[in-house]
Amino acid sequence: MYKEECRFKVHKKSVAKFKNKIRELTKRNNGWSNQLRIKKFNEAMRGWINYFKMADMKNLMIETDKWARRKIRAVYWKQWKRIKTRYKMISKYGIPKWEVHQMACCRKGIWRASLMLNSVLTVKEIANLGYISLAGYFMNVCVN
Repeated sequence: MYKEECRFKVHKKSVAKFKNKIRELTKRNNGWSNQLRIKKFNEAMRGWINYFKMADMKNLMIETDKWARRKIRAVYWKQWKRIKTRYKMISKYGIPKWEVHQMACCRKGIWRASLMLNSVLTVKEIANLGYISLAGYFMNVCVN
């Protein structure tokens, strides 16, 4: 009960299945084109959110959205395999030259490098690529 109202909550197993679905859609080695990945990701996320739209899951969607965006950044970092490609792609976003060089020459793992890409592939840029924001879409369709 919350403020004398009955609230629905998504079960932990459903959340785990949802995260596994995101993992499957953002695999870096499945050979999908970016357009196909965007299409499948958006379809799956819209379907899951519409199914659970009666539930009280705003915070869950915010946290999952952050995690999913980082997974998307990791996909793009993996696609930019060579330093030359990374340098070219990162410099498109108007980052200072020394910072572009520092990012492009990073020898850290993909997951750690995806955290550095926050300044390049921002929330707005990821939305421009075609991915939906989970929290934003949930707030549009939620019933509560």
